Order: sequence, then structure tokens, then C-alpha cells
Amino acid sequence: MTSGWKGGSSMKSVKKKDLPVAEIRRYMEPGPIVLVTSHWKGQANVMTMGWHTVMEFTPSLLGCIIASGNHSYELIRKSRECVINIPTVNMLDQVVGIGNCSGADVDKFDKFELQTAEAEQVKAPLLTQCFANLECRLHDKTLIGKYSFFIFEVVKAHVGRTPRYPQTVHYTGDGVFTISGRQVSRRSKFQPDRL
Repeated sequence: MTSGWKGGSSMKSVKKKDLPVAEIRRYMEPGPIVLVTSHWKGQANVMTMGWHTVMEFTPSLLGCIIASGNHSYELIRKSRECVINIPTVNMLDQVVGIGNCSGADVDKFDKFELQTAEAEQVKAPLLTQCFANLECRLHDKTLIGKYSFFIFEVVKAHVGRTPRYPQTVHYTGDGVFTISGRQVSRRSKFQPDRL
């Protein structure tokens, strides 16, 4: 594949190979793995989730895929709220373990020694070991039935004081994760209204 444009760049072209389209997730899911807590009528749960995206700044909207077969699905659909907790690399084994079992069969908070605190705006608990906690309310339910796609508004956010850039984990498929690495700034090259 070539284009007619001949830029002055000295960057080399990348040699490619065909990839089964079902495997593109390893390149398209750069967001961190999160732990989603829920609560409905005295029952609480936590699930591991990787399929999410930022959708809007104001109001702060997040889109998430929560499969209907997941125990958290009905808790979140009925309560219309959750907390999206962002763990760091030190919690990776807990993240995997939480994803490997169902809250219908086991109390994950107890099994994985998760510490919780009350949220300010929702009934789902915060996970205190996580670097960040995003309290969310359902903003739009129109895509839930067809795609299991929940659109949440973040109504309250709590983040750790340090480090500024925590080491989050990112799933690339086949049981392999990457860890967020060094930060590279190009802030001086951005126009102020583009940051």
C-alpha cells in the first residue's frame, strides 16, 4: 500500500503481516483494566473490565461494555450506577482472580481482601487500594439491550495524590498485559486550546 504523498520524514516504513481481525484488540485497547463495583438491594459485586472508552469531557461520559452474562450486569442495570476503580500493577493478580470467578458464586471482596469505603454520590463501594475511583451514574441506556453498552456520567472522581502517572495495567489478549511506561511530554508543541 502506497500513497502519492512524499513527506520529508526519515522514518522507515513498518513491515506488515496479516492479522485476524478478531485479534485487533491488542492494539485498540490502550485504556487501563478497571475494577467495577456495583450494589443493588443489599448485594454488592466487583468485576474486571477492559472494554471502555472516554466519550465526552463535559459532562464527563464513559462508555463501557458489560456482558449480559456477567453477574454485575443486572446489578448495574437495575441500580443505574457503579464505581469504576482503577488499579495499579501491584493489584494485577487480584485483577485476574476477580475476572476468573463470578460474584454469583463467591464474595469477591472477601476472597481477594478488597478494602472498601462508602462513595459520596452512589451506593456502590469504592475500592481503597485502587489509585482512582470514579463514581458513575447511568447517562444513556439506549445501547444496553442491543450491545450491552452502558454510557455513564462520572459524577465524582477520587484520585491518589501520588504518583502523578501511576503504573496501570492494560490487557492485550491471550492473558498478556502491558504496564504503562515512561511518560513523554509534547506539551510545548500543543496550542493552549488543544490540550
